Amino acid sequence: MNTPDDASSAGDPAAFVAKWRGAWPEWSLVEGFLPAAQRPLIEAWQALQFEWQEAAWRGEEARPGEAKLRWWVEELDGWSRGLRRHPLGALLQKQPAPWREVALALPSLAATRERPLDADAAWASLEPIARAVAAVDEALLQRRADAHVVAATWLHARLARHPESAVPQSLGTGDAGIRAWSHALRAGWPRASGLAPSRGIEAALAASRLKRGDASAALPPLAALWAGWRGARG
Repeated sequence: MNTPDDASSAGDPAAFVAKWRGAWPEWSLVEGFLPAAQRPLIEAWQALQFEWQEAAWRGEEARPGEAKLRWWVEELDGWSRGLRRHPLGALLQKQPAPWREVALALPSLAATRERPLDADAAWASLEPIARAVAAVDEALLQRRADAHVVAATWLHARLARHPESAVPQSLGTGDAGIRAWSHALRAGWPRASGLAPSRGIEAALAASRLKRGDASAALPPLAALWAGWRGARG
């Protein structure tokens, strides 16, 4: 099977990073709160999560995304054995992270494509992948991680980019449902300290977007800087 998006093993990771940055234009303002030496690794890790999310949630048909997730299971299993095909692996594969555990959790992500029944189901559906992603956070970034915070950032990502399928059925549809789920997410946003600055920044930006009432709208520069500073400080 070819790599997703017809990328070759000699491809440029920057193309994948650019897709993730397109969803987070604020990042160019707040990345200064991160050590310069860590930024390429952080960008690759964020871009990789973006790829998995889009495979699970994007498009009208489920099969293309399911095929991508199966490919990623094989790819991550290869990473655990010293092999790689995807360009992001040039930055990530050699890192001492539990890639095999992520491979085992990825199949559960395909089931999250359907609208959850209620808020509890939305959170619960992401538990397996959130735990695996949190374990990688700890390995890559050498700081404690919180799977509940990871799940929160992923729920925000889905609402921001795929709102029609993100809103729990119990909250209705259309703009009213989106507003209700935005409010519920913000009300249940986890508080955590001591996280890696990059995860703290992402969580703070997401929470600030929700507080302003639009999960997909980039924050104004001053608001982004304030959120980024708070997130980096933990």
